[in-house]
Amino acid sequence: MAEGTVRYTGSAGGFGSVKGMAKVARRERPIAGALTTLAHQNKTEGYMCSSCAWGKPASPHTFEFCENGAKATLWDLTRDRCTPDFFAQHTVSALRGWEDYDLEMTGRLTHPLRYDAASDTYVPCDWDEAFAGIAAALRPLPPKSVVFYASGKASLETSYLYALLARRFGNNNLPDSSNMCHETTSVGLKKVIGSPVGTCKLEDFESCDCILYFGQNPGTNSPRFLHPLQLAAQRGCKIIVFNPIREVGLIRFINPQNPMQMLTQHPTPLAHQYLQVRPGGDIAAIMGMAKRVLERDAIAQAAGEPRVLDQDFLDQHTHDWDAFRTQAEATGWNAIERESGLKRGDLEAAADVYCDAERTIAVYGMGITQHVHGTKSIGMIVNLMLMRGNIGQKGAGMCPVRGHSNVQGQRTVGISEKPELVPLDKIAEQFGFEPPRDTGHTTVEVCEGVVDGSVKALVSLGGNLVRAVPDHRAVEEPWMEQALTVFVATKLNRSHLIHGKVSYLLPCLARPEADVQASGPQAVTIEDSFSCIHGSWGKRPPASPHLKSEVAIVAGIAEALGYTSDKLRWDEWTADYALIRDEIAETYPELFHDFNARMWQPGGFYKGNKARERIWLTESGKAEFTVPESLSALGVGDALGRFHLVTLRSNDQFNTTIYGHDDRLRGIHGTRMVLLISPRDMAEHGLRRGELVSLIGDAGDNVERRVEGLAVTPFDLPDGCVAGYYPELNPLVPLWYHDKDSKTPAAKGVPVRIERASKGAGV
Repeated sequence: MAEGTVRYTGSAGGFGSVKGMAKVARRERPIAGALTTLAHQNKTEGYMCSSCAWGKPASPHTFEFCENGAKATLWDLTRDRCTPDFFAQHTVSALRGWEDYDLEMTGRLTHPLRYDAASDTYVPCDWDEAFAGIAAALRPLPPKSVVFYASGKASLETSYLYALLARRFGNNNLPDSSNMCHETTSVGLKKVIGSPVGTCKLEDFESCDCILYFGQNPGTNSPRFLHPLQLAAQRGCKIIVFNPIREVGLIRFINPQNPMQMLTQHPTPLAHQYLQVRPGGDIAAIMGMAKRVLERDAIAQAAGEPRVLDQDFLDQHTHDWDAFRTQAEATGWNAIERESGLKRGDLEAAADVYCDAERTIAVYGMGITQHVHGTKSIGMIVNLMLMRGNIGQKGAGMCPVRGHSNVQGQRTVGISEKPELVPLDKIAEQFGFEPPRDTGHTTVEVCEGVVDGSVKALVSLGGNLVRAVPDHRAVEEPWMEQALTVFVATKLNRSHLIHGKVSYLLPCLARPEADVQASGPQAVTIEDSFSCIHGSWGKRPPASPHLKSEVAIVAGIAEALGYTSDKLRWDEWTADYALIRDEIAETYPELFHDFNARMWQPGGFYKGNKARERIWLTESGKAEFTVPESLSALGVGDALGRFHLVTLRSNDQFNTTIYGHDDRLRGIHGTRMVLLISPRDMAEHGLRRGELVSLIGDAGDNVERRVEGLAVTPFDLPDGCVAGYYPELNPLVPLWYHDKDSKTPAAKGVPVRIERASKGAGV
């Protein structure tokens, strides 16, 4: 740990986690029954957390929720209400000056609202008026000019109907939050192993010997993951971490459900080796490990010992192995050390752990996916795993950690801009209309369409899209030139204030709330990161009698558009969600057969994964080795005075939802406007702790991008790397700066320069 850096001296979990939950509970003053919801959270026939997509075990802990999951639930079940009276007192223009946190702190939305241009306010309207107004605004628009965005939280039932609505309207413009984070996985993994999702099950963590952990922070983003990591470390599994930032959640953990650990405050060490790779340096780091694996294999052969490579697997199951092996052997260590920022000895030590392990899991997150060459990084991880046959066996495999609670499931049931991923012939037969066959917009393409005027309307099923996208200043002004914006939401956020000429704000039930329709109480389903499907009951009373479920809102828009027929039975589906699940099972019989009968299976029912069975749905019919053209995943290289920015979430945050202004696990309190930088870089550039500076975009496109008022904060980072919070630093990410194959914004390696406020000059 560098001397003088800001840091958290405690452990992940422990009393800090308990205090974090208690702080939100005091502030939100949750309704009666909120604690009962937490007691049943992520348990069979209980409520499935609306925060992250981590797996739900068949045998849950007493408290199967984490700090962030509890915050999300209490946030939903607040007593605070954002009523029409609030909007009567505040113009939309004035609200644009509020902070994100303050907007959401106004509480739950209670009534459907319509934007009134004359008063510059949202005014109440009834549901029939809202649906009729939305339909009237949509009808004249060219189908390809309308976008149906989904945030990743909506249930499988809602998502299926939403995708159906978009295709009946006439487009595949169905981007979702995956486009912003893990679309690189969907594209990259599918190309090399034939599966767009991870190959692991939750129980694989019980038998792995090694975990290679790339660019993901469980302490902040998926705290329930800390339990299997702790158990793995305790039984001798070695965890090797590759991350520019030293995260407490990968170093030490105190289990809040272990009374002895809580009493003694003696943490479990997690990382066996922690390698602070440069931003974008994972390709080089993995190449170094691959070289060592080849060397170890040659040594073993010379000594007549068992081989390190799984040659039988390579011969039977892989394609282009020779091309990758040739490149690995030819790549020099000087280049590997330069691009990775790591020492040869450290990489060889990590590779030795991998070579000595029988079963390895590769975990990764957005530190891998959000780069210009993120797809290549995923390919490199797969290369390493294939060398020893670590895909398609128990206790081993690929484990991308997804974000939103149902972002993977939404793709499964049809929310995709890629028509080739959806059984359109079956949908045509099932519902009696011809769905469009052309490719729709990704989220980046939506923004490009807003800027050039080709996108004329947005329907947003949850989320805070305008705040989440890159290049805010380029996007926000033209966003308001759209003919229509429709926002389905539980709370007010900034996107609702960047509205079209006609705009509706439609309040929906939150997942913990009771959803009662004509046939009685309704359950919904979600898919976790491990491809398991779970049922979820909401039991708490709705925040307002004027709320509708997301299913009812999607159906209401469809009916107002006149899309009802004997095969499009929106009323019947709204009355009984089991009928929607029957439709899903008919569209996807292999994945969802007997859906209603299986939805309450403990631990969820597994939808299957061919790559786990070593059936490779690739062009060659085998798992593909790839040969990266560069050792760096960055899109813009090094230059004098240039830094590479990594955007982060705090542990008081989930995506764009800000629960508070502290980041306990990094030792930062009371502000989000910080610039994390190594003490060495501070000294070299004459920066003082607490000095206010600006970050200036340095992508070379002659467009000024700037974020001001960032306090210089010494932090343990690699040289040439700076870090700060998302979404505050999103304006520095050019819209065109994204993964080449998936168009996922490259927010983990943004080229920037530092400008000192006092001198108005770069450092």
